[in-house]
Amino acid sequence: METSLLIDSVAETTAHWDREDLDRAIAKLLLQFLEANSITIYRLGEVEQDRRVTVSLTLRASHSDSVSLPQDGSEESLPLNHDPAWQECIQSEKPVRCAKKNGRHLTLFPVRGAQCMLGILAIDTRQAITPRDADMVKGVLRILRNHLALLDYGEVDTLTGLLNRKTFESRFEKTLRRACALQATDEPSWLALVDIDRFKAINDGYGHLFGDEVLLLVSRLMQRTFRGADYLFRFGGEEFVIMLEHASPEGARIALERLRQAVELYEFPQVGRVTISIGNTQVTEQDVPTTCIQRADAALYYAKQHGRNCVWNFEHLVANGELVVTALSADVELF
Repeated sequence: METSLLIDSVAETTAHWDREDLDRAIAKLLLQFLEANSITIYRLGEVEQDRRVTVSLTLRASHSDSVSLPQDGSEESLPLNHDPAWQECIQSEKPVRCAKKNGRHLTLFPVRGAQCMLGILAIDTRQAITPRDADMVKGVLRILRNHLALLDYGEVDTLTGLLNRKTFESRFEKTLRRACALQATDEPSWLALVDIDRFKAINDGYGHLFGDEVLLLVSRLMQRTFRGADYLFRFGGEEFVIMLEHASPEGARIALERLRQAVELYEFPQVGRVTISIGNTQVTEQDVPTTCIQRADAALYYAKQHGRNCVWNFEHLVANGELVVTALSADVELF
């Protein structure tokens, strides 16, 4: 392995500012230098306090220019304790070697961000990885951690740890490209607006310190509820945006309802009971961010006007005649 070539490859890899592109570049770099059969990156997440791993991508030597992505969160998401090696890797924060039945070797490396564990890097090789190669992988992952810290500084809301508003448009465009590539039989993408009910009264009654704590705790409940592949944003103030990919209408409804219930049942310190209202809509090929937000906002407004602490879907409201979309202006009116 030429040191100069490795340095050039690392420099090229860290030129990426999109996290999925960065994952792919890291996988290609390691696939090349380790002569691996495949590289798989698992994302670590939490659903209802159950730590789970989800396949982010798999890159194989025979198809080095293609990335295999999971088609939905159900088949590729498994509890962390499903595999003792996964659990050991995350808990020890050290590489774990596994012998495979076909004679090949699997080595798991923990992927750590600036604040927490992010996932697992699984490398499938014909021969056991040498100590020198293992040190090279750990060095690349340290560089990745530093690069991710820089990305977080510009893309992550400092209070909640969710993506911030300025990253929304680029993530939306990526979701839209995927939606355009879907066949009619595939599960669509969804955008949801989440608003904390009567948040001004919380700030006025308990102070902004407790208001900020409510925002932080709601964001943590969101992170526990949704898959690692879903996009979660703090859009401003007490408003959040969720983008779900590859979910059936019923699956999207269940996930959003699960969040609503989690917030309603949570005991917020000092404040006590807090509720949220949610409006959502399906992302279509014709959408731009403003039209999609407008539809979700109309459903959210309907939820606010009909008791709060509920989830409403825009398309369902239109089909039932509860909302009317005027043909010329595309404005939304409530009955």
